[in-house]
Amino acid sequence: MTAVADPPTTDRSRVPPFDESAARHKLQAVEDTWNTRDPARVVGAYTADSVRRNRTEFLHGPDEIVAFTRKWQHEQDHAVRKSLWAFSGGRIAVRCQYEWHDEAGSWWRSYGNENWEFEAHGHLNRREASINDIAITAAERRLVGTRRFAEHDHALPIQ
Repeated sequence: MTAVADPPTTDRSRVPPFDESAARHKLQAVEDTWNTRDPARVVGAYTADSVRRNRTEFLHGPDEIVAFTRKWQHEQDHAVRKSLWAFSGGRIAVRCQYEWHDEAGSWWRSYGNENWEFEAHGHLNRREASINDIAITAAERRLVGTRRFAEHDHALPIQ
């Protein structure tokens, strides 16, 4: 497998096998990257032969992943938070929540579970997610701005 962007790293917080600290750092790096809403940065985390399932979409490789970021045209002001669920070797499972508004200004919170598989250099090779949306009011928003690793909430509230 060949990475599409970043060269191999020797930073143990970025490559498998993950211990708990490394899994939390990797989770935060993924969250931070998606919160940039920058397709070039997002795709840099994936391998050239990556497979990504999101809801009913099945994406293969970096070009389809970049095209997928079109979702931000609909999911405006998208902000995501991820919480570690489990890890083993080169795999990490997370719970996620993200909030966004549509073109009409209606706010939504999306709840999901994600399974990640990383190759030896720490790039995502496989990502599968199941996600559901609920309507919220602007007053119910709780995911505003970005957060720092030190502020990481390890238990996302269910509602």
